Amino acid sequence: MTASTIKLDTTAEDHHVARMAAVALGLTILENAIPSPLPGVKPGLANIVTLIVLARFGWRVAAWVSLLRVVAGSLLFGNFLAPGFFLSLSGALCSLAVLALSQHLTQRWFGAITHSILAAFAHIAGQMTVVYLWLIPHSGIAYLIPIFATSALVFGTVNGLIVASFMDNTQQHHKIT
Repeated sequence: MTASTIKLDTTAEDHHVARMAAVALGLTILENAIPSPLPGVKPGLANIVTLIVLARFGWRVAAWVSLLRVVAGSLLFGNFLAPGFFLSLSGALCSLAVLALSQHLTQRWFGAITHSILAAFAHIAGQMTVVYLWLIPHSGIAYLIPIFATSALVFGTVNGLIVASFMDNTQQHHKIT
């Protein structure tokens, strides 16, 4: 009996998506090592990569990077198809839906910071919806909304500032060279 190998034909874009997803996954690992004062409150560091990819390569590539990070992260942390996976996936899907719409807003008024804040709020909304519809169908979870909304605003702003700074530095570097 001979062993057969499967050869996948990949493109340079496939390799780029894999590298960006790996960077996002690395940030997810780093984020999970940071203690959180409240369960579910995280800075969303991997979203920085998603927003940079969105700005440089468009929504489709950003969606691949984000979804690959969610699936790979759940496999790495051992929670694939567990509630945590569905919370992460719902947040990512809602963020991607909002980014699909917000990327068409005029760049004069809406940029990386706005996209980051909108995505952070969408992420929390997606997660809270899943929590309410599946895990804790009780109106008492509404008391958590101000905490999560505040964290979405703060971390969305900080991550957006990081993305804006990175994009400005990259554009400056390209002008010099």
